[in-house]
Amino acid sequence: MYDHQLFVQTLSEFVRTLVRPYDVDTVLNDLALRVTDVLHLTGSGVSLAEDGRLRMITAIPPHLVELEKYQEEHQTGPSVEALHTGEIVLVPDIEQHRERWPDYAEVARSSGTPSLAALPMSMEEEAFGTLSIYAERRDWTEDDVAAARLLADMATAYLVNASTHQQQAELNAQLSHALESRVVIEQAKGIIAEARHLSVTQAFELIRSHARRHNVKIRDLSEAIVHMGMRL
Repeated sequence: MYDHQLFVQTLSEFVRTLVRPYDVDTVLNDLALRVTDVLHLTGSGVSLAEDGRLRMITAIPPHLVELEKYQEEHQTGPSVEALHTGEIVLVPDIEQHRERWPDYAEVARSSGTPSLAALPMSMEEEAFGTLSIYAERRDWTEDDVAAARLLADMATAYLVNASTHQQQAELNAQLSHALESRVVIEQAKGIIAEARHLSVTQAFELIRSHARRHNVKIRDLSEAIVHMGMRL
């Protein structure tokens, strides 16, 4: 499952990304995309810690949003456990954990992701958030975990570097911006889905493809859709 050659290439690209002035939400979305590609996952998600609670930032592909949102709303599940314990939580088969997280397990089963893992994004015992990775039935290997953890650690280091005393106010604004981005993107997806008679998943793919072709941020395009009446 783990593609070493792709990992090395991805690592090099990610390093170059992190030395440029990117927004926090862009870096975390990039993390989710890259770890999904490298490990051939069905998807992944990133959440940040805010006042001791887990808040979802991104989930790829969109059908995993419900699974990530469940943990945010109920503050229970593998990612919440990883955040508070600082330990990696490996779940090869969610059916084996129904007693542990009964409702979460049902949401995971419905989303078609029986195997998942949650990795804490932390440094020097300070928790910043979690990286969740999802797959079809899979026994997580040491290589899988090592690759995901290295990418997560790099993204965490970016957050730490951005949180120096001189930049603390800016970082807090960026984190709030990241949380607000989710709201406006969800609104844009709904608008495009209704206007084009598409599913929400199809609407998101249309928005993301348009953003890539025109080299604009998904957040900026979503703002134009929601507040300026732009249609694709």
